[in-house]
Amino acid sequence: MSALDFYAHVAVHGEVLGVGLGAGPEAWEAALGAASLDDPGGGLLRRDSGLIEINFSPDRPGRKGQLSCFGFGVQIQRLLYDQSPNTVPPPLSREYGEFAPRVPFKELQSAILSLGHTLELDQHNTSSDMHCHRVSASAARIHVLTDPDPCGSGDPDPDGHQQGDVWSIDVW
Repeated sequence: MSALDFYAHVAVHGEVLGVGLGAGPEAWEAALGAASLDDPGGGLLRRDSGLIEINFSPDRPGRKGQLSCFGFGVQIQRLLYDQSPNTVPPPLSREYGEFAPRVPFKELQSAILSLGHTLELDQHNTSSDMHCHRVSASAARIHVLTDPDPCGSGDPDPDGHQQGDVWSIDVW
């Protein structure tokens, strides 16, 4: 299994190592490990585990008063500039191997299509510099850079973000 397999799995199934929407902080910690930064506020909790950012709320149906995940994101853009050992949680590295700092959308699109799902442009969440694609029968949205100069420097940066790169995968 590869990192591309991981991204396609998240986009199609809406889960990471068996946990997803509705799971509590304990389940996410059991899957990803304890190395994370918690940012509580307004009754919510945002847990930053490097590549994975998880949002919790106490107001989910069936879990009144208990924190549960109402959305999470795979923050692929972080891999380009943060090479620290815990950016990719160790359980993900053990399962999927090395995570490249850039993911071309065309490769992810092919992997998702091979799993029997389609993608469509989400007109409501698309801008001039970022497109958002919805995955069929999934709660996932894939954000893709469309700006040929995403960092605004005026010069192409072959080592930086490029047009056609996946920025993030969000599950809500």
